[in-house]
Amino acid sequence: MMAVPNDSTTLNSTFFPHTSENIENQTCTDWPRVPMITIIPSIYTVICILGIIGNTLAVCVLAHTSTSRRTVANMFMLNLCVSDLLFLLSLPLWAVYYSRGYNWPFGQVACKISGSLHNLNLYASIFFITCMSVDRYLALVHPLRSQSVRDPKRAKLICILVWILACACTAPTIALRDTHYIKEYDVEACAIIYPDHTWYQSLAWMKVLLGFLLPMIIISCCYCAIGCHLLAGFGDIGLRKPSHFGSTFKSSGSQESSSRTERPPTPCVNPSSSGSRPKEGRGLERVLWTVAAVVLAFFLCWFPFHCVTFIDILQSDGWLDGCWVNWTISNLTPLTLCLGFSNSAINPVLYCFMGNHFRGRLGALSKGLCARLKAPDEDNSQKRGSFSTRLSSFSRKLSDLKDLAIVEAPAQT
Repeated sequence: MMAVPNDSTTLNSTFFPHTSENIENQTCTDWPRVPMITIIPSIYTVICILGIIGNTLAVCVLAHTSTSRRTVANMFMLNLCVSDLLFLLSLPLWAVYYSRGYNWPFGQVACKISGSLHNLNLYASIFFITCMSVDRYLALVHPLRSQSVRDPKRAKLICILVWILACACTAPTIALRDTHYIKEYDVEACAIIYPDHTWYQSLAWMKVLLGFLLPMIIISCCYCAIGCHLLAGFGDIGLRKPSHFGSTFKSSGSQESSSRTERPPTPCVNPSSSGSRPKEGRGLERVLWTVAAVVLAFFLCWFPFHCVTFIDILQSDGWLDGCWVNWTISNLTPLTLCLGFSNSAINPVLYCFMGNHFRGRLGALSKGLCARLKAPDEDNSQKRGSFSTRLSSFSRKLSDLKDLAIVEAPAQT
């Protein structure tokens, strides 16, 4: 951490570079530094554009779903997309911040709001993904007993509680993040100055535990239980299939035996339930894989950042030291943060490419929008057509009157 001169407070490095006396020593001059001023704004710009487009489409599709088809999982996904979208709207400010060499030009209020949206998204996203995982566990492992629990009204209440909990975890950031003039760099930084080291340790551990470790333990337990349940179900199916088909063969007639000689039955398909259960199974499997992909993407995107945060905690307590530690914290914190931010742009891509229902609803919504846009043009063309028709009929009447006047004039003379 960077010590502020003549003060015992410490400066947050989430959006400000680390410096240390060891970095300035001759023994550490060989360690290359990453050009953050050019790399980070470019990455932020790509993430912002792709993420805003994807999450906006996802919010439109999920919000326009009919009430009868609005599931608990869709509600959690909708809130996850809203959380990502709120943060992505603040990302251009951070891109400008990095491009100006960590100089914040947007004022105190924008600094607090932008920093708070970052922390809010960090907590809200993992909380909603945890809710989605628990919902999949209840739906697949306890489908009957969980019907009363998995209710859209209760899901709305859970979403409200998640937002309240995420805001509570973000409250210290709102209070502590501010603009500070850093004399060593001659910049107006948007950073957190902690009252003492205990504050830094407490908030850093809260970020690691509540924002990553505990939710990942819950998610892992849910998917381990789902995997064991599915494997046990496949085992039961394998044990039941021979007796089922044996009884079917015994009770069949001559026509059924002749059809078996032409096309023998496949022992992996239950003919008595081939109408609806395979489709339902494929739908559950699709939802399961979608949620699993979202969880895996979150883990891969945010795990490196929390690892660097853990190294930072150990270094601040004196457990780790050296050039590699300072280089890792100084250079990998912004890069791993970029990787974490990319998760906000990856989630809607997973919905689009892995969810057939999502693609179908997106296509239907696009067709409806195109139809609405075409309707005013058709009305205008009809109005123009009717006006031209009336104008032509009026001109014909005028020409008829002129001809009549010409014909009547000689008769009067």
